[in-house]
Amino acid sequence: MTGCPALTEPVPPHAQEAGASVASALARVRDFIEPRLDRAVAFSADAAPRLVEAMRYAALAPGKRLRPALALWAAEACGGSLEAAAPAAIATELIHAYSLVHDDLPAMDDDDLRRGRPTCHRAFDEATAILCGDALQALAFETLARDMPAASAARACLVLARAAGAEALVGGQADDLAAERGWVADLTAAPAAEQVAWMDRINRRKTGALFLAALELGGLAAGADAARLTLLARFGRSFGQAFQIADDLLDAEGDEAAVGKRVGKDAGRGKLTFPTVEGVAAARMRAERLGAEAAAAAAELGPAAVELGRLASWIVGRRH
Repeated sequence: MTGCPALTEPVPPHAQEAGASVASALARVRDFIEPRLDRAVAFSADAAPRLVEAMRYAALAPGKRLRPALALWAAEACGGSLEAAAPAAIATELIHAYSLVHDDLPAMDDDDLRRGRPTCHRAFDEATAILCGDALQALAFETLARDMPAASAARACLVLARAAGAEALVGGQADDLAAERGWVADLTAAPAAEQVAWMDRINRRKTGALFLAALELGGLAAGADAARLTLLARFGRSFGQAFQIADDLLDAEGDEAAVGKRVGKDAGRGKLTFPTVEGVAAARMRAERLGAEAAAAAAELGPAAVELGRLASWIVGRRH
């Protein structure tokens, strides 16, 4: 890597230190990506000022920057540079920001708190929030098409479009709403195995697809071969499932101030989650197993994937 700070460091000897190392590594990701993200949401005078303000509010909101981290660390794991992976990291974060703005809308999940601040439609208004999400989504593909090398830009746009589309992120949200609002057969009385299969189907698309896209885009930015892209996908599938179960556990047990959004809302809506179907202890065991599977895939990628391995081990026990 040339001209960029490394985002990896030697593995610490104790688990507590490993958790601190993940936090430190994510802080370095934020230091690297946030100035670039800030520039990505700067526009000419032709853009509507209120729209730009809402886009910057949503995209630059405080957060872990987990999806950019996955793109950057995937590139490192495949021998690439951070600068080469920056467009992929920015584009996935823009799609993530758009999805949060739309998911929070009254017609969707109807949330009024996100990352410790009023959601976009509360800070502005519902129409502005809808337009903000639309513009962030378009900007993500503009970023890839403009800033990725010509040889990989089209494939990068395809990867992100599939991850954000009807068979992935948007489709997962649609099925989530369908179950919550009774548009499909009631699953609350179904066998636990059927409920688990339904949740896996939603989580794999609503949450996991964008993680997989971030990893693949990072790999593409590094010129990764098929074998390394396969290992990144294996990591991403297990990591995405572990992350969503951890998110469900935070909703069931987390502290609102630490999490930065309302907690307990899933149970209040009668929503199927792993803790409500299997119980908290079993859900945590499932997440730990999946985290271990992701860590094993990272280990196969080699020493340059150390941050991916640490992240997989940390994700289940996170508090926000």
